[in-house]
Amino acid sequence: MKTEININGRTALVELLQREGNHVKIRVDEEILELDLARVGDGVYSALLNDKSYNIEMVNTNSKRHYTVSTFYNTYNIEIIDPQTKYLKSREGAIDEAGGDSIVSPMPGRVIKILVKEKEQVQAGQTVMTISAMKMESEFKAPRDAVVKKINVNEGDVVDGNQVMMVFE
Repeated sequence: MKTEININGRTALVELLQREGNHVKIRVDEEILELDLARVGDGVYSALLNDKSYNIEMVNTNSKRHYTVSTFYNTYNIEIIDPQTKYLKSREGAIDEAGGDSIVSPMPGRVIKILVKEKEQVQAGQTVMTISAMKMESEFKAPRDAVVKKINVNEGDVVDGNQVMMVFE
């Protein structure tokens, strides 16, 4: 299973490929790493990677998904972005970061309702569509006062994650 991990503001896609005892094989983005990883205490790990030894301390901060990870030389702020967290974060804004001019689906789902039409004037915060994903319905709102330029989906359509559903001008 692939997991997104935010490390000091950089998001990496991490996948566990194999685990046999202390031997762990993972993919970080496109790089495959093989390491010997052993837990030596509560939140303390020893790792061997490319013939180098690392002592790692993981301190849980304010939730199960936020950690401060320290090695001898560096400290990293880590957030594990599981599918539910990704969905909830996207749901809060669900606006394309490339300028806030579109609404994108945060994950696969089904379009339940489209409440506006192309060329219609909308107000900031106005609900423009409802999507069902992970057994939850989510309302998507206009990012600003705008005109609906293009609606790329219809009611009942199944959408993919990161699919542009509506564009504003």
